[in-house]
Amino acid sequence: MNNRLPSEGGHELHSLKVQLRSPRTLANWLIYASIVLGVALLVQLYSLVQSWLFYSVLVGWTAYLIVGIAVAMRRSVAYPLSLVLAALTLAVSLPSPEHYSFGLSIASLTFIAGSILQIGVIVSVTRYLILKRKGLEKLAS
Repeated sequence: MNNRLPSEGGHELHSLKVQLRSPRTLANWLIYASIVLGVALLVQLYSLVQSWLFYSVLVGWTAYLIVGIAVAMRRSVAYPLSLVLAALTLAVSLPSPEHYSFGLSIASLTFIAGSILQIGVIVSVTRYLILKRKGLEKLAS
């Protein structure tokens, strides 16, 4: 049986929100940065690839934009979706040898930065979700 006073539970919930603020903020900013970098990627790809490939990347970027809007609206479903999109982005882009054939150019720097951002999204969102789950489990016990 729970012997806590109602005010104690409220304090613990507030404390949990404070503890999760920094990890959530980092995850949010990395998701937003991925969206912004995606615009730069789209501009570069427009003249480099066939139209079907450009439009498929545009669809992926649109999905990321929708997730970014959901993050801004504090929808909890946005974080697992951002993990899926980051993993899919890496799974599609890393094995492609043409991504490494640009030499040292704006396109290669965009690719490298995008890959680093996706890894950052995966790490930060995973950390946030784990901390959130542990905090909620503590509150429930």
